[in-house]
Amino acid sequence: MSASTPAPTRSRRAFIEYFASIGLSTTLLPGILWAQTSRGEEITAATIADAAELAGLQFDDDERTMMVAGLTQQEKQLATLHGLTLTNDVVPAVHFNPVLPGMTVEKDGKKIVRSKPSSTAAPASHAELAFLPVSELSELLRRRKVTSEQLTHLSLDRLQEFDPTLHCVITLTADRALDRARAADEELRRGHWRGPLHGVPWGAKDLLAVKGYPTTWGSTPYKTQMFDTDAAVVQRLDAAGAVLVAKLSLGELAMGDVWFGGMTRNPWKTDQGSSGSSAGPACATAAGLVGFSIGSETLGSISSPSTRCGATGLRPTFGRVPRTGAMALSWTMDKLGPICRSAEDCALVLDAIRGSDGHDPTSVDAAFPFDARTAPSSLRVGYIKSTFDQDHPTKKFDDAALDALGALGVKLVPLELPDHPWGAMTIVLRAEGAAAFDDLTRSGRDKEMAQQDANAWPNSFRVARFIPAVEYVNANRARTLAMRALEQAMANVDVVVTPTFGTQLVATNLTGHPAVIVPNGFRDDGTPVSLTFLGRLYGEAPALALASAYQQRTGFHLKHPDWLMKD
Repeated sequence: MSASTPAPTRSRRAFIEYFASIGLSTTLLPGILWAQTSRGEEITAATIADAAELAGLQFDDDERTMMVAGLTQQEKQLATLHGLTLTNDVVPAVHFNPVLPGMTVEKDGKKIVRSKPSSTAAPASHAELAFLPVSELSELLRRRKVTSEQLTHLSLDRLQEFDPTLHCVITLTADRALDRARAADEELRRGHWRGPLHGVPWGAKDLLAVKGYPTTWGSTPYKTQMFDTDAAVVQRLDAAGAVLVAKLSLGELAMGDVWFGGMTRNPWKTDQGSSGSSAGPACATAAGLVGFSIGSETLGSISSPSTRCGATGLRPTFGRVPRTGAMALSWTMDKLGPICRSAEDCALVLDAIRGSDGHDPTSVDAAFPFDARTAPSSLRVGYIKSTFDQDHPTKKFDDAALDALGALGVKLVPLELPDHPWGAMTIVLRAEGAAAFDDLTRSGRDKEMAQQDANAWPNSFRVARFIPAVEYVNANRARTLAMRALEQAMANVDVVVTPTFGTQLVATNLTGHPAVIVPNGFRDDGTPVSLTFLGRLYGEAPALALASAYQQRTGFHLKHPDWLMKD
């Protein structure tokens, strides 16, 4: 410490000790000065010294004195901005684009090609019917072997029967569902079929707005929140003829599996949480309560609960699906995607919800040439060799997956993820989340939230207020370098096979790449594990085709918890 630097105050030491205790470098702490002056303290050379020390910066006496006037003016500007009403649906004026200069995005071309349905008659068991994939339910509906009203009643009944154990439902949309199911049946009677989702019951993660019903975001401060419009994804699924039966749980404000109603459970092991944050969608789909669901992922929120619950999840390329009407957590990382019972089901749902909507400025129109007949041997498939080689909890399952892919005729090419500070770049998510819920923090209403530990959102949002704007921008610049490096690493493959967890999960969420998560076996305690197929940007089609072929060979996705199979 220089002779001209004031001795640390007790409050300053407390700040330093606190941030050190939670493992944060003080070089990431910026708005210290704002935190001090927002309490009414005058900005002086001494307060600047306090803030500079916490931010890991050094200024001499003359520099600090010169900064006083500018910082005082900046304080007034920040106060003015705080006087604005910025609701969660107001997007920043800058937008993330995962497509690098020189890359092209193929526009819409041919329609997707489905596999040949195997169901010719409805199963006698209600439970078996409840667990059929969309690809088979759709044919039963189209051929009028079952009605949408029957399926909707079955779904509503199962949701009510099993939710007391699973805690996956926030709001049933029964009236809306039955009205739309009857309309879907009437259309089928007249010979009008909207497509493979026509009449199929589905569930929405409760961060999607649905007119006439609460949209709670899983958190007490928003329990009674209502919107007068439907989210873009809801509108598109309505247009496809799908029937919304429930708004499903999410870990509050899209973290974890705990919401104001408790913890959503894993249907394979009900004393265990379903993971999150798409806790309800993964649970309800895996438990045969809905035909499919829509979840979201910012940093693992489709991948993790799909793994835990044994569902098949698709995290689309950033921008593939419009987020209009969905809660914003991170404008540059949020993605909406389907959670289903098969990879082909994910393809059918994605085809209905994809494309620009004219409102979400990051949403794009891009081709989706899914073909269920794609031969695995025709695809260039890489695998992250070092991750498979390392000893990790699911290694025996992952090694067996490589053997199964080899049996499908896949020639695996080893590759590696670029060496970048992926974890450090997640300050982008924390800064954007804190901005999205700025009013919640400043109003003190964050104290109403169910989770209040050091890793929960209330504390994370508070900590994130000390991320410097300069460091946020530089984290995004580092992200550009990482995007270039990952594009180069994947340049010679169509699909990459990887264990679900680890560095790739952080890396590909930051770069916006798509991922398909599929069941990959069961531990000794009966709980599922998963495998992930990564695609190139907007390359969901080959990743889904390979995942579908893998599922047809292994059959893990066809297994269901015994206690949920009883009529």
